[in-house]
Amino acid sequence: MADETLQINRRSMLASGGMAALGALYFGQSFKGLLAEPGTRAVPPAPVAPPIAPRASTPAPPPELAYPSVPAALLTKARAALDTHAARITRRDRIALVDFDASSAEPRLHLIDLEAGTARGLLVAHGSGSDPAHTGFLQRFSNVPGSNASSRGAFVTADPYVGKHGRSQRLRGLDPTNDNAFERAIVLHGAWYANADMLRTHGMLGRSQGCFAVGEAKLPEVLSFLGEGRLIYADQA
Repeated sequence: MADETLQINRRSMLASGGMAALGALYFGQSFKGLLAEPGTRAVPPAPVAPPIAPRASTPAPPPELAYPSVPAALLTKARAALDTHAARITRRDRIALVDFDASSAEPRLHLIDLEAGTARGLLVAHGSGSDPAHTGFLQRFSNVPGSNASSRGAFVTADPYVGKHGRSQRLRGLDPTNDNAFERAIVLHGAWYANADMLRTHGMLGRSQGCFAVGEAKLPEVLSFLGEGRLIYADQA
């Protein structure tokens, strides 16, 4: 009887020990599972860096400041003329501006590319009727046929042709101050008296009969830059 009881107790201990071992194994594996599978527990989200504020852009300068060699007041007038004569000026990407406050010894014909933001200055003559004493400075404007004077205002480039001055381009005056330009044959052409070497010998250019005369070597550049349907604006500030 004692042996039988001892054997029963031994079986119970082994069974209890086995159950304990299985329990330890089960809970150990479960604990490992919890460590190996982060998805089984709530994981706090990683901190998110605050968005970087965009760098403040520098405001673009006024259009007049993009062309330091161009008189701002005249450029403002030319821009207004583009709007006033929008129906006649079909191409608005480039303009020519003539500053008749400057002397003929200065590069006062400004070829302005409004899209590229660039400007280039060239010499240009004024009419003999605008400077009778040949001082190099324009003294007056006129729109009267036979005056041989330069006119002020907005012109639009018309068709090119070959005439007594060689390659030339007709112009049409768009304002009351220059609307006789076509009748007066006021055109854009090249001339020997508008070449730069005149400055070395005379200190100024010669005079035209009211036309925009540029140096002979510079004429192709001006004709190519303007083409037809673009603005030439001539005035004093």
